[in-house]
Amino acid sequence: MMAWPFVELGKLISHRKEFIEISPDVTYARCRVQTSARGIVLRDRVAGSEIKTKKQQVCRTGEFLVAEIDAKMGGYGIVPPDLDGAIVSSHYFLFEVDERRLMRSFLEWYSRTPAFLEQIAARGSTNYASVRPANVLGYQVPLPSLDEQRRVVEKLDRVAALVDERRNAIEAAERETQALLLKAFQRAIDGAPLRPMAEVAPLVRRPVEIDSDAAYPELGVRSFGRGTFHKPELPGVEVGNKKLFRICSGDLVFNIVFAWEGAVAVAQPEDDGRVGSHRFLTCVPAPDTATVEFLRFYFSTSEGLQKLGEASPGGAGRNRTLGLKKLESLRVPVPPIGRQHWFDRLQAKAHEARTIRANTAQDVEALIPAMLHEIFDGGAKAA
Repeated sequence: MMAWPFVELGKLISHRKEFIEISPDVTYARCRVQTSARGIVLRDRVAGSEIKTKKQQVCRTGEFLVAEIDAKMGGYGIVPPDLDGAIVSSHYFLFEVDERRLMRSFLEWYSRTPAFLEQIAARGSTNYASVRPANVLGYQVPLPSLDEQRRVVEKLDRVAALVDERRNAIEAAERETQALLLKAFQRAIDGAPLRPMAEVAPLVRRPVEIDSDAAYPELGVRSFGRGTFHKPELPGVEVGNKKLFRICSGDLVFNIVFAWEGAVAVAQPEDDGRVGSHRFLTCVPAPDTATVEFLRFYFSTSEGLQKLGEASPGGAGRNRTLGLKKLESLRVPVPPIGRQHWFDRLQAKAHEARTIRANTAQDVEALIPAMLHEIFDGGAKAA
């Protein structure tokens, strides 16, 4: 393979700056430029009367669209056919591509490489430095023959289609697993009595005596049932009047600020001994009454989330807080403990399957970046 020559984009694309006046009686499609070079998608469709800036640019299929600010985070891409005629503000730049020398799809693939993004990052000294059209025209891109560009694009397109197929299969398997678990859970709680959390899994608080010379590793709980995460250590001298409570492995942990959107998790062995503020409530199930995983699953169901929402009055976000007394009074289904153990075994099997799928998904997602490296680094460096 011969080395590919590098050419300034300014010799292959041209900046098109053309504005239209927005009509209040017309509905317009607006573009959204995704970061990480993930392309251009529809933002929304709005009436011209709702658009404040009355001078806008019209996108054309196949143009290279670059966001003035987000370009440094991969905010650019080729305008797809379904967004032909969509509008963008003056904070975006549109470039026509000369396909007699450069295939649009070849440019789109190359723009996803670290080498391209590094050129953009090098143009400014801060995260807020904007990219100008002249910067874009000065970027270097490899320029093999059109036949070679076509071979590269066909190869990457084939692999991308296989990756999408595999990703869709993984997502379908996850939906099926969740549906089966929900069905099994309904079977497990069929006819089960409802009992208050104060009886089933009482609140347990373990106050921490603060030492200003010590450090306290905090625990966080993600929303939407996505488990726990580790926060940085909090120096004792910075605790101030903040109260901290120790969390133990096996606790059912509620982030009271976001419990209404599923911020409920089971503390894992690696979480043992970490601390949480008063915003984190820990409940410990009575061993012969309930299992922690069974309760966690209940609070991930639509019924459980509804109850958490009703127990979290107020507006949106941080104005909705789960009340301690309201949590204790929440009534949850409590089937025989043997039935709960049966369901937990199903959950464990589902977790194993998800772990395998997650590892597979990582391998799948890594395939395209690996191929981009092989193709473009290889083509650029071949002698």
